[in-house]
Amino acid sequence: MALLLWKAFDFFEVSQVKLGDDETRSFFENNEISSVCSGSDSLFLGSDNGYVRIIGPSWKIVRSFHAHETGRITHMRQVEGTSLLVTVSEDLSNEPVLKVWALDKPVKKTGLPTCLSTLNIHNGRKQFPISSFTALGDLSQLAVGFANGAVTVIRGDLIHDRGTKQRIVYESEEPITGVEFVADPKLTTLFVATTSKLLRLVISGKGQGQPARTIEDAGCAAGCMTVNNKTGDIIVVREDAVYYYTIEGRGLCFANDGATSLVSTFQDYVALIAPPPDSGSGGSDSLRRRFGGANAESLFHAARFTMVDPTLQLVAHSETLISQVKAIFQIWGDLFILTQDGKVNRYHEKTLQQRLELLYQRNLFPLALNLAQKSGMDLQQQNVIYRKYGDHLYQKGDYDSAMSQYIRSIDNTEPSQVIRKFLDTQRIHNLIEYLEELHEHHKATSDHTTLLLNCYAKLKDVEKLEKFIKSEGDLKFDLDTAITMCRQGGYFEQAAYLATKHGENDLVVDILIEDSKNYAEALDFIWHLDAGTAYPSLMKYARVLLENCPSDTTRLFIDYYTGKYKPRVHVVPSEETQTISSGGIAAGAAIAVQNLTSLLPLPYMNTSAVPTPTGQGTQATVSDAGAVIDPELNTDPKYTPPPPRTAFSSFIDHSDEFIVFLEACLQDDSLKESDKVDIYTTLFEMYLHKASERKGMQREEWELKAKKLIEGREVPIENSNVLLLSHLSDFRDGTTLVKEQSGLLFDIFRSYTAAKDTRGAIRALRKYGPAELQLYPAALAYFASDARVLEEAGADELAGVLQVIDRDRLMAPLQVIQTLGGKGSAVATMGMVKPYLHETIARERREIASNRRQMTSFRKETAAKRAEIAELGSKPAVFQAQRCPGCGGLLELPAVHFLCKHSFHQRCLKQGDGSGGSGSGGEGECPVCAANNAAVRAMKRGQDERADRHELFRDALEKEGGERFAVVARWFGQGVMGAGAGAGE
Repeated sequence: MALLLWKAFDFFEVSQVKLGDDETRSFFENNEISSVCSGSDSLFLGSDNGYVRIIGPSWKIVRSFHAHETGRITHMRQVEGTSLLVTVSEDLSNEPVLKVWALDKPVKKTGLPTCLSTLNIHNGRKQFPISSFTALGDLSQLAVGFANGAVTVIRGDLIHDRGTKQRIVYESEEPITGVEFVADPKLTTLFVATTSKLLRLVISGKGQGQPARTIEDAGCAAGCMTVNNKTGDIIVVREDAVYYYTIEGRGLCFANDGATSLVSTFQDYVALIAPPPDSGSGGSDSLRRRFGGANAESLFHAARFTMVDPTLQLVAHSETLISQVKAIFQIWGDLFILTQDGKVNRYHEKTLQQRLELLYQRNLFPLALNLAQKSGMDLQQQNVIYRKYGDHLYQKGDYDSAMSQYIRSIDNTEPSQVIRKFLDTQRIHNLIEYLEELHEHHKATSDHTTLLLNCYAKLKDVEKLEKFIKSEGDLKFDLDTAITMCRQGGYFEQAAYLATKHGENDLVVDILIEDSKNYAEALDFIWHLDAGTAYPSLMKYARVLLENCPSDTTRLFIDYYTGKYKPRVHVVPSEETQTISSGGIAAGAAIAVQNLTSLLPLPYMNTSAVPTPTGQGTQATVSDAGAVIDPELNTDPKYTPPPPRTAFSSFIDHSDEFIVFLEACLQDDSLKESDKVDIYTTLFEMYLHKASERKGMQREEWELKAKKLIEGREVPIENSNVLLLSHLSDFRDGTTLVKEQSGLLFDIFRSYTAAKDTRGAIRALRKYGPAELQLYPAALAYFASDARVLEEAGADELAGVLQVIDRDRLMAPLQVIQTLGGKGSAVATMGMVKPYLHETIARERREIASNRRQMTSFRKETAAKRAEIAELGSKPAVFQAQRCPGCGGLLELPAVHFLCKHSFHQRCLKQGDGSGGSGSGGEGECPVCAANNAAVRAMKRGQDERADRHELFRDALEKEGGERFAVVARWFGQGVMGAGAGAGE
């Protein structure tokens, strides 16, 4: 089959329709269906006995009526969007009968649809069957083709039954196999097909009345002609091909193989039904015997159903049908085929994504693109197909074609996915092409610009580089990246062009320092800039300039940070070009700058950078060799000096210059207090740094400077910084001074103990101990650390330390013993600690006895309270009060008695605060006891609140020091260590 040359797919899901009920199933299986048509969300079936049955979406017969008394219904047409149905009944003994039904207008008596009109179709009194039938959408014209070769056209108002006219418009000796209308607002054309010809006849409009015009001397079989309602094309199927015809003539065609019994259109597809092949050969008989004899007969009489897409030239579906096809129709968005055995197959088109996946599996990406474009897929989704196509071509090694596909998908493809594939040197041209497109689409990042410029540099393609950076329109790349890459590649002129074009004022400094290595010239150029422009360049190259021009750079820093900076101004002659004096490197740098200026105007060449004296014309090239500085042109600086600390990092490895800068900054009266702190601290550090580098007298000189700097109370330097710096530099005078000023007495004592200076430690203890009690536990640990230290301190000093510790409860006795005992290295004797232990044990015994007495008292009080509570709950209460505490009068009824033995007049309680209840209610509170009760409740509420505030408990533990168990016992006794608090803790 010629269609086999097209690629075949399975774009449709096939399923057999399950009929809704037994009645419908019986009707289909009995093979009583003579005609089928669909429209207006219903399926219409005509039968041999003249009945019309209407099938709904549930595939049940929703309605049936007797349309014709005699004959079988051979043709039907439903007008889409209306309730009109046209039926044609044939009985060869009479002329065919046509009826128009209004399905929405039932007759009141019978309930049947209203028959709007009835007419007999004329064929010149010749009794031949109808071979084809068609009608316009408004039923204004109908065409009927007969097997004897006649075509009758019916005109009139069939809907309102206002009369019709019939005329035989064509007669031939061949039977009519198809008739179709093609209508537009001005012209209605009827296409007529016979077994040997295809003709065109104008029914209405220009050319009406003219004889039929032959389009092609080839006809078609019955059922092999249809019209594409979307395009208005006439489709004719012959054994050799499928042809498309328009009013102008024949259009495209595609090959066919063998006979076709039925053709239809569905969306953009053409459905073809091929009849079963002839079975007269002996070979087929042999095959039938081999595959089961008579039982396999149906396999060899199967029809072939094919769905093709002429636009994409593919077979969308193909299958063999065991039973012959009786009708093909479309409704409810699907295509259906009715077979002779009464079964209905549904053909549901797969989603676009499913169809594309089928094409992806076979790497048919061009076809997938055509399908996506034809289906109206948006460009973003099409780009996904382009990317997949590019990946496929890349895997095949077709890199040029792959890159063209990647470029098409550039809008929504991650560039890195493509760039990684083309990093090989052999594919650098493809990479350049892609990177250029990224910039054209404004999707390039600085990394992409870097890579593109690297590619240009690798190929040494200066022409493309200049074309890229000098492209007109909006900036398509990252400017800083482009300038950096040009300079790294040695393309200084291109970098200068970009910087000048886009107003980058630091370009000349970059060239002089990083490329020409002319540091003095660069420093002088910076000194000519205004304050706002000079500062970034100065800070950028500060270390380089300090390394090569330390004195001048330090002077510039001092002027700028003290607010005295004034740009240097050149007054140059007005000649066109000034001769550059020869001077080695400086002259070479000036020549280099002149070469750049011959290419483009640099920032320092314009009038804004170099002011022009009055009456002077355009300035020429600047050269310091012949420049004259006019102080009168300098104006007061209008800038705010930055904080001095911003310059500190620039003086790394340049301590001498740094000290000069800091000392100069200290002379500035306008310094802020925070800046003074920074300068004092840094200068003190630099003095100590210089002292550590020197020995002898020089070291003492720098230490003396450092000491003078920190002496006095008004020096704005933090003591902690001085202490740290003094310790790092082993500057003992500074450490001691700061510690005393800052109250760091413990650190002073620790410094003596670290140096094993026992006498010094004792002096520090006696001096600072009363103010810093924690020195005594530290002294005890120090004395017990070594036998020599204890011997040097003496037993009396140890006893004094123990006495203070015991008096102020600085340590628990167990901690004292552990400290003195150590771990296998005890140096204290029992005689030294015996007085301390005796006193401690005696005190503990006294406390235990006191606690036991208190416990006994609490138990007795608790037992008494419990007995009182039990008595109140189990025994009657006797109230003997005779006077009311509220008013002082004799007690009389009505009265209110409280269990606390107080009794009140009821009126006194109401006059008091209105909160007292009746004696029987038990809801009131005794006014006399209310204050005590409120205090108890407040105490309980406070205990409950403290139970959740764990920080109070921790603070109490920390404050008590060694008596932590006492703290826990006290909190437990206050009721705040209950289950709830414990859980929260």
